[in-house]
Amino acid sequence: RTANEISTEKAVPVDQLRDPQHDDQRVQNPKWLVVIGVCTHLGCVPVANAGDSADTTAHATALTTMRRDASARDQRLSTSKSHRTASSMKESWS
Repeated sequence: RTANEISTEKAVPVDQLRDPQHDDQRVQNPKWLVVIGVCTHLGCVPVANAGDSADTTAHATALTTMRRDASARDQRLSTSKSHRTASSMKESWS
C-alpha cells in the first residue's frame, strides 16, 4: 500500500468496521495488502498452458468492498446460491 493508503486506513474508527480490529493488528507489513478473490462463475479459472500475457490472463480485481464512510450506508453481506447437483445426500442434516 502507499503511505497515503496506510495512513487513511489507520485513521478509520475501529467501531465503524464490520470486524472491529485496528489496522496494526491485521497486518505484518503495512505496505502489503493481501486479498482473496473468489470467482463464483468460474470464468477466472486458469487454463493449462495458456501462457502469461494480457491476452490470456483474467485478473479478478473488481472493487467489491468499501469502507462504510465511502458508501454512506452499510454494505450488504453478499450471498451466493449454488446450483443443484445430481448427487444425493446419504444423511439428513436436520
